[in-house]
Amino acid sequence: MGRKTLGISAFFHDSAAALLDDGHILAAAQEERFSRIKHDASFSAQSIQYCLVAGNCTLDDVDAIVYYETPRLKRDRQLRSMVDAAPWSLKNFQRFGRKYFLGQRDPLEEITSKLNMLSPSRRKNWNVATCPHHVSHAASAFYPSPFEDAVVVTVDGVGEWDTTSIFSGRGNVLTRLSAIHFPHSLGLFYSAFTAYCGFRVNDGEYKLMGLAPYGDPRFAERIRGEVIELNEDGSFRLNMDYFDFLAGSRMFNEKFEALLGGPPRARNGDITKRHMDVAASVQKLITEALLTLTRYAVAQTGARRLCFSGGVALNCVANGEILRSGAVDDIWIQPAAGDAGGALGCALQNYYSSTGDSRTPVIPDSMRGARLGPNFTQAFMEKSLGSLGANYDLLNEADLIQSTAEALARGEVVGWFDGAMEFGPRALGGRSILADARRPDMQRKLNLKVKHRESFRPFAPIVLAEEAHKWFNIDRESPYMLIVASILEQHRTPHSPEAAEQTGFDRLDVVRSVLPAVTHVDYSARIQTVDETRSPRLHALLSKFSQLTGVSVLVNTSFNVNDEPIVCSPTDAYRCFLNTDVDRLVMGNAVLVREQQLEEGEVGTISREPDPSTQELRPDDSLYTLY
Repeated sequence: MGRKTLGISAFFHDSAAALLDDGHILAAAQEERFSRIKHDASFSAQSIQYCLVAGNCTLDDVDAIVYYETPRLKRDRQLRSMVDAAPWSLKNFQRFGRKYFLGQRDPLEEITSKLNMLSPSRRKNWNVATCPHHVSHAASAFYPSPFEDAVVVTVDGVGEWDTTSIFSGRGNVLTRLSAIHFPHSLGLFYSAFTAYCGFRVNDGEYKLMGLAPYGDPRFAERIRGEVIELNEDGSFRLNMDYFDFLAGSRMFNEKFEALLGGPPRARNGDITKRHMDVAASVQKLITEALLTLTRYAVAQTGARRLCFSGGVALNCVANGEILRSGAVDDIWIQPAAGDAGGALGCALQNYYSSTGDSRTPVIPDSMRGARLGPNFTQAFMEKSLGSLGANYDLLNEADLIQSTAEALARGEVVGWFDGAMEFGPRALGGRSILADARRPDMQRKLNLKVKHRESFRPFAPIVLAEEAHKWFNIDRESPYMLIVASILEQHRTPHSPEAAEQTGFDRLDVVRSVLPAVTHVDYSARIQTVDETRSPRLHALLSKFSQLTGVSVLVNTSFNVNDEPIVCSPTDAYRCFLNTDVDRLVMGNAVLVREQQLEEGEVGTISREPDPSTQELRPDDSLYTLY
């Protein structure tokens, strides 16, 4: 048994755990997938238990336990920021005092207490190491990447004091070169506009990104002139006169609202042209800021390969622009770029810094397609379906691929539950909903009847890696759905002058390409390339669909409904299947057809509680197999 390193992120949002064996990634998962609480911030107990099961070990076998940030530095920043903002920060200071001085334990003490409950020996002398937040992000991007050396950029809301950091990665060493400090933050800047447009911070930023193409960036110069200063060296400063997150409980203030011409949108209010224009404006500025930052980082290091992480690295529109600009030769983005990925990064940083072991980059990378979560056995899936009263047929591999491709070609929506669960916010073929991208009504159907979410939200295409260049303006793989590119001119559909003049959400009804379900209103698409190495079964399905239709592209969206986490267990998948308009569920070699399940009205008998099979994991359980 090699050296086991356990990384933990918890207590802010997207808690997670990751386990290494001699630096090799064994397993990683977010707590939300087990607890069924979206963005769960609680201690990642179930994620840890899963990792131990996957690693065939107990907590007592773990050699090092690492937390993804430094609590003392974080508290110092919070306290000093409130002192600087006094007296307007009095309410924040009172909340801070109640939290840290009147009952809540230090995060490391809380972790130690929780670990005692998970340890077979109940030992109490846990030595939990810490790793600075941005180092955790940087390590999560560099060490799994295929690069021997690279410039590493991390951009998020804030971690301790840093909001933006530049590192040099070489071999097994990360060297911090520079940083921008709180309160000046591109992540908080973008989140303020997310909140203004009526979406939840730390959840709705991708909605703002999806809304941007509907608008015109008419506020961009006004925002640049008043709210943010963008400098040629990649640095930036926020004008704090427009923000309220230092002193109050809101991201922005009345002056911010006045600059944008009116009050913020209510959470469920109508989205107006002004909101669309605000979204377009801030997306234009964040893209410009990241592109300038990248060019500066490359100039500082001489490295032309970029590793990118932190929550802002999930802005795939900006990622695509960075690639097309020629600022770098190649880019690798951690698929779990947010705080969940910090659990993996802190474990990797601890391993390489404490052992000094050499690092050999893995091609294409060492993330195994981000398929690092639970992989249920066929026997367990059938047992779960049987206990739920599900009706299913078992097919051999060839018949299953053939019948599923035919169903997709007929217009059916398919729940695809296959192999190990993904680590990170994107479903990449393990816990996916698939559909035919050729159908003009599919985007609206999936949003309203399957996902139960806003109708303007775009869907991502999956495409055979070897054929991506035939459909999209992309010259490389994009296995983690983190790069936006446009659909090629020859696949675009001419439309009338009247259609060209439509604005706002009326543009949704215009068919723009032969792949209307995945072509956004600006002809862009968030692409996932599918290769035989990372996703052999999904590659086989796409290949069969291509044989039937001549099109090697499908819609891929996460297997969940709005405001729920992506499904983890067979029970989660079956419940989601029954509570949506998904036509067919493929679970391993089991195929379930909607009409053959419970009668209408009985759906409510399926429990919405977490699956007990994921609640009491022990290392001797045999629920999972490693992917």
